[in-house]
Amino acid sequence: MSKKQYSKEFLALCHSVTAKRPKTVITHILEYGQITTEELKSLYGYNHPPRAACDVKEHGIPIERVTVTGSDGRKIAAYRFGIPTNLKVRRFHGRTGLSKQIKESLIVKYGCRCFIYLEEMPEAKLQIDHRVPFEVAGESETMSPDEFMLLCGSANRAKSWSCEHCENWTKLKKREVCLSCYWAYPENHSHVAMQQLRRVDLLWQGEETKEYERLKADAAEAGLAIPDFVKDVLRKALEGGS
Repeated sequence: MSKKQYSKEFLALCHSVTAKRPKTVITHILEYGQITTEELKSLYGYNHPPRAACDVKEHGIPIERVTVTGSDGRKIAAYRFGIPTNLKVRRFHGRTGLSKQIKESLIVKYGCRCFIYLEEMPEAKLQIDHRVPFEVAGESETMSPDEFMLLCGSANRAKSWSCEHCENWTKLKKREVCLSCYWAYPENHSHVAMQQLRRVDLLWQGEETKEYERLKADAAEAGLAIPDFVKDVLRKALEGGS
């Protein structure tokens, strides 16, 4: 499908996207009809192509995955626009005032910190993310701040990778599954991307780093990696308490 065959409404939606990664994908597809995983990596430096394609989809632009032949003769994935019907603009990206209001509400309630790593940082370094991925449950009409979380760039990338490899993302699409996941509610979870795991991320910040260095030295003396040493200390504390 050439660029001339897209409706004015669809092109307007494409041109309304300003975020760098989805805009790059959209511009390339408009020009060449599709973009391969090979091109995403070699031309634009995106080492996780599904995330780049998902960014486009989250703006309400249909994307489909097809199989093509790469430069080395192997079969690789490519992305192109799906049938542009029943377009639904993702309101969150297009409403800067609302996103700012949500971010401010979350900071007032929880502090200026990453919800996953609990690291305090400048507001500009925190990104707003859906607790339940847009890909799974879409976006509610209420746009309540409680539906979102603040993440640092590192936590956001980690969450994206884990969610995109979860069966609930790829097949089931059940909101209730996400609600009990670590990546939505790290403080109250029963699984991590449908894996029977429990996870706690600990951070030592400021003066607390002195405690970490002591812990590190004790772990080395015991011949254990720090995570194993921490587990051992907690296990002994629990046994002593019982």
